[in-house]
Amino acid sequence: MLLALRLRDFVIVDSLEIEFGPGFTVLTGETGAGKSILIDALQLTLGARGDAGVVREGASRADLVAEFMADDALQAWLEVRELAGDPGTVMLRRIVEADGRSRALVNGHPATVAQLREIGEMLVDIHGQHAAQSMLRSGGQRELLDAFGQLPPLAVEVARDFSRWRAARDRCEQARGAARDLDQERERLQWQAAELTQLAVEPGEWEMLNEEQRRLANAAGLLDGARAAAERLSEQDDSLTSALQGVLHRIRPLATIDPRLAEAVALLDSACIQADEAASSLQAYADRIDLDPQRLAQVEQRIGQIFSLARKLRLAPESLGATLCEWRDRLTELDAARDLEALLAAEQQARQVFDERAAALSTARRAAAAQLARGVSTHLQPLGMAGARFVVEVNPAEAAATGVDRIEFQIAGHAGAQARPMAKVASGGELSRIGLAVAVLAAQANPVPTLIFDEADAGVGGAVGDAIGLLMRTLGAARQVLCVTHLPQVAARAHQHLSVTKETRDGHTTSRIVALDRSTRIDEVARMLAGSEITATTRKHARELLAAS
Repeated sequence: MLLALRLRDFVIVDSLEIEFGPGFTVLTGETGAGKSILIDALQLTLGARGDAGVVREGASRADLVAEFMADDALQAWLEVRELAGDPGTVMLRRIVEADGRSRALVNGHPATVAQLREIGEMLVDIHGQHAAQSMLRSGGQRELLDAFGQLPPLAVEVARDFSRWRAARDRCEQARGAARDLDQERERLQWQAAELTQLAVEPGEWEMLNEEQRRLANAAGLLDGARAAAERLSEQDDSLTSALQGVLHRIRPLATIDPRLAEAVALLDSACIQADEAASSLQAYADRIDLDPQRLAQVEQRIGQIFSLARKLRLAPESLGATLCEWRDRLTELDAARDLEALLAAEQQARQVFDERAAALSTARRAAAAQLARGVSTHLQPLGMAGARFVVEVNPAEAAATGVDRIEFQIAGHAGAQARPMAKVASGGELSRIGLAVAVLAAQANPVPTLIFDEADAGVGGAVGDAIGLLMRTLGAARQVLCVTHLPQVAARAHQHLSVTKETRDGHTTSRIVALDRSTRIDEVARMLAGSEITATTRKHARELLAAS
């Protein structure tokens, strides 16, 4: 239930704070006073799209706060998402900056607009003033029927199954159309892969062969160079090692005289040791070199084979191994794509799943249609349409994402009349009354605690207005009902009456919403009866309407 609404700098409201009670509440006011501002504000706090246009002229931002009671289910939802506040209540806040940016908070915690919408679906059901017009569209009629029968989850599954079936069917059609191209590609890849398989090129083999070839081809030069270097270092009479040792022999005694030569002695010692180690390493390297012309020939032959095939296939030699893996994967895909029987079986399976789910949706729609037709027909009797009969036809249609049904609302205006499509025969007033009856039934099927009707009584008046007021008051016995209305008969039935006025001060127009007491309520109902000129007679009539409620 909505407990309070606080607005600041919203459209033409500078500051407003109002509390709400249970039962049936009406909002009234002269045309253009801004009766729907409260509805717009609630929709914004419940996740509707907001832009800079909602910020009052000259203000930096609009700030809206709506406080609701929270049942156990909503409280658990909030706790799971770490958005809980005081137990039993939830406070939604929406801030829209003058540049169009907006922020959402739930119980003071930053939240997303999507979370506001999800909370709103659990708290409020809003029936707009143009909702009845949606009943003239086939799609709107289907949506109303599904909403009444609580069928949207099943309808979503049907749409998903339809999409899967269409995708499977498209794969079959593509496979048929591309069969020749796929066969040509498969034939080409088969012989190319066969040649690569026969050559058995491994990933990285090209690089290893080239490294080995360079080493084998230069083995003699490597051997001669290593041995010559080793001899120059240590084996010749005038070797570098002998020369270093001679220098060291001469410098070492001098270091005992002048310690500053100690560093040079240490460096010479190290040089002698490193020269000996280098000579040993070069000799060991020379001993390991294997002059193997036969292996060199084998390596060069293998390199030639790989290079020749790479040139034939117009590929880089180093990529042959990886390319073979890619071609094998592609051949597996092509084999699967050529399996039309498997694709047809998958399409048939997907179509069967869709047909079964769509049939279940049709059955549920027919049951909901009968219930909706009975309920609307019953509600129409006191709404100035005695004897009227409302019919919901569920007829077969071609398979689509919405199922296999074509929904059509029909109306028989009086007893004995034949039901005909509502879009063709219903007048504006009848359409409003039918829309109201559907909205009330949908509201009764929806467990949300707060119901809002935005001028759902448009186009009617007199005794029909009184019946609508009674219907709203009855509905308010079990739910919180808010209604924007222009009918005094509806306003008189309310438990709480809010008046919307507009005034201009210092060149700025502002809107006010105030709760009426008994006296001011009589004046407002009288104004609704007579217009701007209120007389003793209209006040008397207003008192009679209020007394009758």
